[in-house]
Amino acid sequence: MGSEAEGPEPRFDPLIHAAHRLRICAMLSQAKGIEFAEIQERTGLSKSALSKQLTQLVSARYVTEEPFVRAGRSRLMLSLSELGRDAYTGHKQALTALLQEQDQDSTAQ
Repeated sequence: MGSEAEGPEPRFDPLIHAAHRLRICAMLSQAKGIEFAEIQERTGLSKSALSKQLTQLVSARYVTEEPFVRAGRSRLMLSLSELGRDAYTGHKQALTALLQEQDQDSTAQ
């Protein structure tokens, strides 16, 4: 990985690249934590489909889960771990570089 001042090294991450997981990581990158129900609402995924996507991110240690109780109901708060934040940032940088390269190739022709 890059130094702390530079941030993570640009690196394409196939786990994050899948559309739903990329969207989940993008959401989580903008907050300290988001409740499962809010992510479900914003993505439009069923509970089981979202759980499947999150299981992959949790297994990779990109996302952390913190159960809590509010109004007598069990809830789940999700957030990007430091590893997940670095992976997402590196993936975003790799995609940006790829798109810029394509744009330069298009204008050179």
